Amino acid sequence: MPSSNFQRRKPPALRPGDTVGIVAPASNIKQADLEAGCEALRRAGYKPFYFDSILEKDLYFAGSVKRRVSELQEMFARDEVRAVICARGGYGVNHLLPEKPVVSHPKILVGYSDMTSLLVYFSTPGGFVTFHGPMAAKDWAHNDGVHLASWRSALSGSEPWDVPTGAGVNGLVDGEAEGILYGGCLSILVASLGTPYEIQTDGTILFIEDLAAKPYQIDRMLMQLKLAGKFARVRGIVFGEMLDCVQAPGQGYTLQEVVTRIVGDLGVPVAFGVRSGHVTAENITLPFGVQARLTVRDGQVGLRILESAVMP
Repeated sequence: MPSSNFQRRKPPALRPGDTVGIVAPASNIKQADLEAGCEALRRAGYKPFYFDSILEKDLYFAGSVKRRVSELQEMFARDEVRAVICARGGYGVNHLLPEKPVVSHPKILVGYSDMTSLLVYFSTPGGFVTFHGPMAAKDWAHNDGVHLASWRSALSGSEPWDVPTGAGVNGLVDGEAEGILYGGCLSILVASLGTPYEIQTDGTILFIEDLAAKPYQIDRMLMQLKLAGKFARVRGIVFGEMLDCVQAPGQGYTLQEVVTRIVGDLGVPVAFGVRSGHVTAENITLPFGVQARLTVRDGQVGLRILESAVMP
């Protein structure tokens, strides 16, 4: 991620009635889930569009690398498509990166999980603002899957606005900091190390989340980031819900205790529980690449987005 002085490229805002393109850059998808997500997007006021090839399968992928790269680039090229929403995660985006997908101008790109690789690819070094949030055949396919207020704030151009930090969100280390919001799925962030697509965390409010990783595995991945110097110049850290990240029923410690032992000595504010990515319900949309302020005081957390993530 470029420094806070870098001029990031913001996509045009998403408006009611706009066409949203659905892509599957990773694992294959179920048609029923896709159709349920598209119906929810219609109810929200959008016009979902996808290519028939989105249902192709190649092993556990949504078709060949060529198909997935072509689909992505075509959605960015079509003038009528105002946002590109990933269908689901799973695995497979890393196969696309050596093909160097090229887009001439930014559009709203939304996803999480394995899509972290894609969000990082377009934000570094391209400098695009990207969006960590609900996917078409996952969250949109469920009645309570999408936090609509944050979706609209992030994609329509609100500034400033507050990320919901109510029940389940707590502070681990007090402090206040401003930086560029950035991050994604922990296992994917760690997998980038040592590659040409390695994450750049200097000057960031780093958001970290994952699914069904045991506490010792979370410990190992955080230590890898720490030993690689990726926490050396972060300005704050925000953990997600960390869904199902437990060792076993009745374990004698919390995940919060585990992560605090690793990041509690960095001298930056640390929060836990922001519900974006792998979540139980109401997936919050976070804009990556914009200035944000993290405030942690006496267990209370505030996360404010300080600038619009889109152009009017």
